[in-house]
Amino acid sequence: MQDYSSYGPAYRDFKVRDEVFVPEPAADFSGENPFTRMAPIRGKYKDIHFDGTYPYLDRSFKFKFLHSLVYMIVWLVAFPLNRIRFGLRIEGREKILRNRKLFEGGVMTVCNHVHRWDMICVLQAMRYRTAWIPMYAEPFNGKDGFKMKYVGGIPIPENYSGLREFNKALDTLHDRKKWIHIFPESCSWKFYAPLRPFKTGAFNLACKYSLPVIPTIITFRPRTGWRRLFGKGEPLLTIHVGDPIIPDPDAPRKEEAKRIRDLAHRTMLEMAGIVSNPWPPGID
Repeated sequence: MQDYSSYGPAYRDFKVRDEVFVPEPAADFSGENPFTRMAPIRGKYKDIHFDGTYPYLDRSFKFKFLHSLVYMIVWLVAFPLNRIRFGLRIEGREKILRNRKLFEGGVMTVCNHVHRWDMICVLQAMRYRTAWIPMYAEPFNGKDGFKMKYVGGIPIPENYSGLREFNKALDTLHDRKKWIHIFPESCSWKFYAPLRPFKTGAFNLACKYSLPVIPTIITFRPRTGWRRLFGKGEPLLTIHVGDPIIPDPDAPRKEEAKRIRDLAHRTMLEMAGIVSNPWPPGID
């Protein structure tokens, strides 16, 4: 197995199966804190206040119209472009089709956060409905805020009044049997092949609402053939879909959240062909 220690401390003891492609680091991953935010907020800062007055679940006509428009563009433009530009492959999608009835009461997906289009990859793998995505709030103040909001992003507030309304929004989504997606690594590390620790909050949410959890993970392939004409330095993408993980409603929530967190992490490692990973499943 190839030694990736030259890639930096965040790749310590990292080993993969021989057929797995590992791209060179796209940033200086220090390895000290797996939740370090690498992506700067783009564009002019808006200073939106994410408190009890913010519409975490916007019911306005404007939102409904733009939300539908964004998803139309995703389906008609982003999906084909993702196949062309990033050569997206989907492995394991039959598991979604096979378990479709299981998701009628709602479902949660989780994925590693390693690419600007990783949410597009998850949408393309799931295909059958729109997603609602709790996200770190600060980027909503920048250039990407419009896309984040209208794709279904819900900013996670850091104050009590905001959290109260945020939780009410999630309760409403659960009552409507909606699909919730969470990146449990919390922030994006571009093209980072190891799997970082997961924050347990996502899995607490799955236990609270008794949602099946579908683990997905994005891996990379070298850019070959005619795709080398563009996207220089960017690898091609594969998203792997795992079997759903069902929370035990009779188990204590704290212990059950850790169990499904660890199982999701382990499942994603196996799908990605990672033999030895630098990080534990979670940091409690």
